[in-house]
Amino acid sequence: MFTFWGPNLVKLYNDAYRPVLGSTHPWALGQSGPSIWPEIWPTIGPMVEQVIHNGEATWPDNLLLIMQRSGYVEETYFTFSYSPIRDETGGVGGLFCACTETTPQVLGDRRLQTLRDLAAQAGHAKTVDAACESAVNIRAKNNADLPFALLYLLDAEETTANLVGSTGLEPDDGLSPAAIALRTPMTSHPWPLAAVLASNAAVTVDTMADWLGERVIGPWPESPHTALVLPLASPGQEKATGFLIAGVSARRELDDSYQGFLELTARQIAMAIADARAYEAERQRAEALAEIDRAKTVFFSNISHEFRTPLTLMLSPAEDALADVDQPLPATQRDRLATIVRNGHRLQKLVNTLLDFSRIEAGRVQALYEPNDLATLTADLASTF
Repeated sequence: MFTFWGPNLVKLYNDAYRPVLGSTHPWALGQSGPSIWPEIWPTIGPMVEQVIHNGEATWPDNLLLIMQRSGYVEETYFTFSYSPIRDETGGVGGLFCACTETTPQVLGDRRLQTLRDLAAQAGHAKTVDAACESAVNIRAKNNADLPFALLYLLDAEETTANLVGSTGLEPDDGLSPAAIALRTPMTSHPWPLAAVLASNAAVTVDTMADWLGERVIGPWPESPHTALVLPLASPGQEKATGFLIAGVSARRELDDSYQGFLELTARQIAMAIADARAYEAERQRAEALAEIDRAKTVFFSNISHEFRTPLTLMLSPAEDALADVDQPLPATQRDRLATIVRNGHRLQKLVNTLLDFSRIEAGRVQALYEPNDLATLTADLASTF
């Protein structure tokens, strides 16, 4: 709580308000409001005037206030109420404020929404490229926490990282080369990818101001001063398969909650990439099995035709010999030839069945199912042996 009192709006506050003041405490005690908060007075000044001059209370929820209380320009949010304090004359002698800083809640909700969007899109990406594109598109919705992001994936030899997604920085920019060789010195970029791969842990880069210069990236006029290079490794993976390079907001400190959010983001992206790779591998296996099945069908069809031709050439003269009444064969030879013809027809039936099966699998024949005498069919099959 605090009060602005008198025509100079002298500020008096309790101990619970001290964290809001940051480094301006204890100097702020007894100073005028405009001198304490010159950076936010254009926002709160009209609200103060409404209370002091009109005696009307006012209150905002989660109001964005850009403060300078910790040595840098800071993004903060507050819910508070301004109420008039009546003096002995009945007029407004001052203002009473009860306030709550809601910065952690607002930032937490914003970051949770980003993680929720990443999780929702993970199951829809069927390729690695689609998973990376979806991740950078979701980042674009939260450029306050992620002013820029770069996604790199390692090649099979783990010697080169290739850029697969970028937002906030143009592809193949000085800070976003299309490929980074891990074994070469870092002269054209500040990204310690080799160190991140070796340790499998995030590394902070705090020289972004030197690399970005006057470029403005993100929603604020200040350029990001820090970036975090994180490994892309899903749970159960011992080594990273890529990297997420995430810019840090110029108006927020890289504290534990901020770093935790970036680490969860990297993990979510890594899981989406792993799922996409698993889907691609499964699709390739299915295509390979389908190709094997097609080859099997073609083989059965071809081999059936190859079997039918010599069978037909053998059975025709044998049947002609049995049917010859002008020069009939002796009984012994007729029995032998009849056995050959009978088994030849059985073999021909098997070949025709194999050919029908290949045609059905190829979709060129519609099977017709009929009841059959199971005992007779079984006896016929057994007689083959």
